[in-house]
Amino acid sequence: MTIVIAGAGIGGLTAALSLHEAGLSDIRIYERVVRLQPLGVGINLLPHAVRELTELGLGEQVAQLGVAPSALAYFNRFGQQIWSEPRGLQAGYRWPQVSLYRGRLQAALLDAVTERLGADAIRTGHRLVGVEHGPDTGTACFDTVGGEVRVEAEVVVGADGIHSALRRQHHPHEGAPRWNGLTLWRGTARVPAYLDGRTMIMAGDGEQKFVAYPVGPPDADGHCRLNFIAERRQDGTSEQNADWNRAVDPAPIIDLFAGWRFDWLDIPAVIAAADQILEYPMVDRDPVDRWTFGRSTLLGDAAHPMYPNGSNGASQAIIDARTLAFHLATAPTVAQALTAYETDRRPATSALVLSNRRQGPEQVMVLAHERAPAGFADIGDVFAPGELAEIAASYKRAAGFHPDALNERPSLTPPRTAR
Repeated sequence: MTIVIAGAGIGGLTAALSLHEAGLSDIRIYERVVRLQPLGVGINLLPHAVRELTELGLGEQVAQLGVAPSALAYFNRFGQQIWSEPRGLQAGYRWPQVSLYRGRLQAALLDAVTERLGADAIRTGHRLVGVEHGPDTGTACFDTVGGEVRVEAEVVVGADGIHSALRRQHHPHEGAPRWNGLTLWRGTARVPAYLDGRTMIMAGDGEQKFVAYPVGPPDADGHCRLNFIAERRQDGTSEQNADWNRAVDPAPIIDLFAGWRFDWLDIPAVIAAADQILEYPMVDRDPVDRWTFGRSTLLGDAAHPMYPNGSNGASQAIIDARTLAFHLATAPTVAQALTAYETDRRPATSALVLSNRRQGPEQVMVLAHERAPAGFADIGDVFAPGELAEIAASYKRAAGFHPDALNERPSLTPPRTAR
């Protein structure tokens, strides 16, 4: 089976590895940039994504690239704790959660693709412009410096991101990604370790928030490399620029968080210590009613770009990739495989996009601010018994990583008979 994947991000690379593992060998990835340079700051791989990478033989390697957070804790803007829960193995999962640099993960996946599929599996400098649909094949059309390149395949996978050409071809009236008025500033900084040195924290509310987590263990001096996201709602007049790589001056951001100095973390000092700060708007797209057209389908951010609430973007792309490969290896026909893939993934990810618009699990900070804007003496006076735990559990169920369900779910590795 010939398979073309447009996009060499986390989703596209994982798809190639998953398809190869499933016994499908004629796979090519086409990437628009001429030279692959893994970019980005920190991301979290949740246990359901780590499970899939483990089944691809990459779990131990990925774990060594970052740090496994021990807990996730939510605070208000005064540094008062709203909720805390264990993460990964400490929460009863059979797989850890891993916080790491996105670029390191992409580089590891790229190395694995090159090793397993061959050095010629990835063609750079090819920008997808559309797909022509035939009865049993699709022809992917790419723009290159040498002109148009047309590649016929039995399956074309659009893993070409939030500005996907394949998605635009079939949903031409969407327009630009939707901005919700929040601007995010991302960076990393070497700072003194806080709390136990492995806790992911979120502080603030729906108007302003600070997220931080280590992407490496504390060093001998008690410092760690911290990934952070500072977030603030704007007046709606700022330029909407879905560019994840625009460096900005940290001084105005430090001023926004000037009063956010807690006993256990000095947030202005963290921002000031950043090597570089990148600015971008919080954007997503409305869920669409169809991903698959002919022999083509969407995957990852091309299919379901979502707000980063809940740390699910990269994890969901990995689940997409594994699910697609499973169905292509086990369904009687390609058409049935693509239908089964979309049936499994589109409703689930559409619900997650909408949940993240409602803040996902981070709604506990919004509710705490609404109910106790000046802070609280006892969180039990703000939330009903069991309310916080149910908010956390309901999001895990919606995102597919509640520990009970994940630990018992059948593997997405196809049976050997199918392969």
